[in-house]
Amino acid sequence: MTDNTIFPDPTYRDTVLAPLFEGVKRHYAADMGALNQAHLIMLAETGILAQAEARQIAGALRQIDAEVDIEALSYTGEHEDYFFLVEAELRNRLGDLGGALHTARSRNDMDHTLFKMALRTRADRMLSQVLQLARALTDKAEAEASTLIVAYTHGQPAQPSTFGHYLGAAVEVLLRDAERLNAAIGALGHCPMGAAAITTSGFPIDRPRVAGLLGFEEPLLNSYGCIASVDYVTGLYSAIKLVFLHLGRLIQDMQFWSAFEVGQLYVPNSLVQVSSIMPQKRNPVPIEHMRHLSSVTVGRCDMMVNTMHNTPFTDMNDSEGEVQQAGYAAFDSGGRVLELLAAMLPACSINADRVRATTEAACITITELADTLVREDGLSFRQAHEIAARTAAAVIAQGQALGQGYVAFADAFRAETGRETSLSPAAFETATAPEHFVACRDRPGGPAPEALRAAIKSYRATATALDQRRQRRIARIAEADATRSAAFDTLLET
Repeated sequence: MTDNTIFPDPTYRDTVLAPLFEGVKRHYAADMGALNQAHLIMLAETGILAQAEARQIAGALRQIDAEVDIEALSYTGEHEDYFFLVEAELRNRLGDLGGALHTARSRNDMDHTLFKMALRTRADRMLSQVLQLARALTDKAEAEASTLIVAYTHGQPAQPSTFGHYLGAAVEVLLRDAERLNAAIGALGHCPMGAAAITTSGFPIDRPRVAGLLGFEEPLLNSYGCIASVDYVTGLYSAIKLVFLHLGRLIQDMQFWSAFEVGQLYVPNSLVQVSSIMPQKRNPVPIEHMRHLSSVTVGRCDMMVNTMHNTPFTDMNDSEGEVQQAGYAAFDSGGRVLELLAAMLPACSINADRVRATTEAACITITELADTLVREDGLSFRQAHEIAARTAAAVIAQGQALGQGYVAFADAFRAETGRETSLSPAAFETATAPEHFVACRDRPGGPAPEALRAAIKSYRATATALDQRRQRRIARIAEADATRSAAFDTLLET
């Protein structure tokens, strides 16, 4: 029979406390050591603890690090959680003084500080992967600047463009996503320590000192918000979600372009699997894996945001331990997509023969014919559009390429205007050539070579600036680690 007067109840222990303990071992134990050091240094520097007391606690913390095998620990219920286990180890070595480390802090501010420390490492790694993909796509865009493709709208052939121009559009979205992710990471740079339970402390604590020792930019100001405002969770996972929602669209295009009936994108054999029964099939299944992993990542991010929906604006378990740990899976699945896409898309190529065949069959240069008539023959666009439409209908009916349809064009022009066109057969052929179509579109953001070169230059500059900001964060954390380590060593020696 269970004794319901003794904590913890065995079922609660096994279903909640034990899994949480394992999660802390895996994700937060090392950062908790850093947090303990930073808090102790601050207590000593402010005089809240005497130097001799702080030295004893520092020595005990160093002993615990050397003697306790965290990986070998199993949850027994003897201590409520990992925090109380560490405090018990301190008290075993120091007696009542072991409890002094907890002066002016709470598990509340400790938890959210640890959660932010765990997230900033993962988020900066993901930002690095996003920027790596952006660089890979930018390099591919530059290499494919003159490679013609068929641009589709509503699933139908629309106009000629270049693979470089298409990839440039994808890079722009990715860089905007990187900006949003970087901004969300910025919200992780404000330290909750010093908020204690929710209202700070009556002790003369130095919040900026602790924040600096842990690699944060500064404290998060409002102490209630340090505990209750979990927008660092919702903001970060919302930013991550958009990366993979948008990449999913690019990946879906890869699926469509590589289909046999379209055949515009060629996937190399190293990224193609064969059917177990149909030897003629080339299945680019990595595309499907990227698509479903993107969707899984979006779903995991939604899970994190939705878990915060309609929760109270206060301390709550809904934003802590198990929820935080569940979100880390988004970094795993998302990271796999980013790495695979950065390897796969640059390895693919455009099937020029299929592009040419679709271009000719679908008359996708017809817009430039209409534009040319406006410029050269002084027609209104609507009048030129009508001539172009008649020309396209005629050549499609005759199974001709548009560039071969001068007679049909001249007849359409005469029927619409009552006069002869000024365009010669050679001028007509030029006006309907896909290379000419692209070259004419040299406004900022267009596919023409000079416009694309300028765009690519801006993409590289944006990616570099973002990476420099990321590197500064990493350097700040590394410097904080060194400063904290030196200050802790000094504390041991005083």
